[in-house]
Amino acid sequence: MREIAFIKQNKEKWLEFEQVIFGKTKKNPDEIASLYIHLVNDLSYAQTYYPKSKTVVYLNHLASTIYQKIYKTRRHETNRVVYFFKTEVPLLVYQYRRYLIFAFAFFFLTVAIGALSAAYDDTFCRLILGDGYVNTTLENIKDGNPVAIYKSGSHLGGFIAITLNNLRVGAMCFVSGILGGFGTFYLALNNGVMLGSFQYFFYQHGVFWESVRGIWIHGSMEIFAIVIETAAGFILGASILFPRTYSRINSLMIGFKVSLKIFLATVPFTIAAGFLEGFITRYSIDMPHWLSVFIILSTLSAISFYFLIYPAIVNKKVYKDAAI
Repeated sequence: MREIAFIKQNKEKWLEFEQVIFGKTKKNPDEIASLYIHLVNDLSYAQTYYPKSKTVVYLNHLASTIYQKIYKTRRHETNRVVYFFKTEVPLLVYQYRRYLIFAFAFFFLTVAIGALSAAYDDTFCRLILGDGYVNTTLENIKDGNPVAIYKSGSHLGGFIAITLNNLRVGAMCFVSGILGGFGTFYLALNNGVMLGSFQYFFYQHGVFWESVRGIWIHGSMEIFAIVIETAAGFILGASILFPRTYSRINSLMIGFKVSLKIFLATVPFTIAAGFLEGFITRYSIDMPHWLSVFIILSTLSAISFYFLIYPAIVNKKVYKDAAI
């Protein structure tokens, strides 16, 4: 499409954006978010086909201004927290979904590396997990309870300590993105390799299923959340490395806000995982198989739906509402 035709086709829509920016037209945050998504698509198209055009500069200005309106506006008719989890975060997750795809692909790759390394090197698990953990777990396997280590400590004390540690790990994955994403990359590599070698260790000693029944009661949400936090770190890193038409500082500011909000959305799941690990996992060896499987599938389904399926539903609804 020639640039003049592109401008003519979208001129009225862009004028509507200007009306919103200058306060001549009142719209609620959902409507503004809808406009923003349309505008980002136009900007992406213009950057691809008319990279040196003034149209790109114009659309970039509109997009950055509307972006600020979206995330500075507060809903008065609806609870802000509800709006944050119900609409704001899902739209961001959908917009930045390629980073989630990359984070999951990298996660599975590093887990495979960890498992293969443990399979071909008998000393690898001790190197990664430590002699203390390996020796203790070997004793637990002999005693018939491979995940007995989760019985140590009190319920409440374990829940608090585990949750704080998991929040710290997730925050590190996110914040390390400030190093151009390389800090997040390094932490994600360590986490994936550790998990792969960890699970292979149980497989090697013939208690893989027992470990899955116990560990993944809390691990499904805990690990999934860490992958999402890794994606948040990659978003932050990309905002520094690839500012596009923004100044690097403006790109960093946008990237930080987006990645922080995605990280905050993982916090309830991390807390829930800590609760399960502190209060439920310790009883996994005694509970019926169907119950442990049910808990694992339920928790995995809940977090998968929120971060992988629900964002597409919200995005589709926003586009549908914008078209009406």
